[in-house]
Amino acid sequence: MGTSLMTAVGASDWRMLAARAAARLRAIAQHVSWYVSAMMGDDAYRKYREHHESQHRDDDSAEPMLTEKQFWRDQTDRQDTNPQGRCC
Repeated sequence: MGTSLMTAVGASDWRMLAARAAARLRAIAQHVSWYVSAMMGDDAYRKYREHHESQHRDDDSAEPMLTEKQFWRDQTDRQDTNPQGRCC
């Protein structure tokens, strides 16, 4: 039993397994990043923009879409005047 495990399995098999493991770890990291970002509300402006574009597309009487800076200022002001339970 003098052969090493790497010789028995083959170096190319190890590289393939390592590449699969690395790809899986990258996918997991992306999912965790997305989840934390969503929980923290980082995607709030994107959601607002998508909603505004879909609901007020042909509505001339609708308010103009806020810029990202205006949106976050408004968000902060609303949270300050109407505090609700939040983690931070």
